[in-house]
Amino acid sequence: MKKFQLIVVFVLLSIQITAQSNWELFKNQSGPLKKWALLHPFKVKKAYLLSKEVKKISDSIANTNLLDKDKIGGQVDAFRHAYWMAILHQKIGKNAARSLGKAYERANYKSFKRGGFEDGIHPDLASKEMDLYNNNVGLKFSFKGDDRSKEGLVFKVINAVKNGDLIIIKKDSLGNYLNCNGKIISQETLNKWNNSKCLISSKRL
Repeated sequence: MKKFQLIVVFVLLSIQITAQSNWELFKNQSGPLKKWALLHPFKVKKAYLLSKEVKKISDSIANTNLLDKDKIGGQVDAFRHAYWMAILHQKIGKNAARSLGKAYERANYKSFKRGGFEDGIHPDLASKEMDLYNNNVGLKFSFKGDDRSKEGLVFKVINAVKNGDLIIIKKDSLGNYLNCNGKIISQETLNKWNNSKCLISSKRL
């Protein structure tokens, strides 16, 4: 009997700790992401775990020669968004996946207004347009209940990046952002929401 009571206490404590950690996670999110979570309460945990997994996969790909290693505006960034939407579509459905992507971009804009950063740089309009475009392409790579393996989906998205089906931000070989005329954009301009960054095909020439 005592053993059973100890098990019950352990389970209750585990549930309480999990609830507290989930609450802390929720509290730290921006308004748009909180709203999404409240509208999709039964999909939040799965979406969160999948999102963490997508970041790990993207970071791993950045350490290979499969793509350009650029996680901020480059091929790896494009891969991350397209694969994120593809796997979310597969696991939680198209509408929930799309609305989460949009909520994330709204959160980035709010972060910009507060002077915040995303991946170490200020969010901006070009990055938002890039992400939303790649999100929408990624949604087409799977369907709800798709039983394709994760590996198969990863390589489908990688091939799409290489074929130029996604978009990235134009940079020179040193990583400087370029406008559509090939000129380096000044830091002062880069700090603006609507700057001169140029969106191009994800296919490296």
